[in-house]
Amino acid sequence: MSHIVIDKNRCKGCYLCIDECPKKLIKIGESVNNLGVHLAEFDDPNNECLGCAMCAVRCPDLAIKEVYRG
Repeated sequence: MSHIVIDKNRCKGCYLCIDECPKKLIKIGESVNNLGVHLAEFDDPNNECLGCAMCAVRCPDLAIKEVYRG
């Protein structure tokens, strides 16, 4: 099962990862980090993540710290 881990303290809310995900599995979440930003949140209830890492490549702040390919 592929998935990503987002570092909540690094996410600055640019949401570039949301546009980059081919399966649209990243969304704007409800929680807010120490910068007052609504965090990007990984949401994959049907295990559709490809583990392609395009979201991590696109993130300018390295907030997507881990990509697991399953």
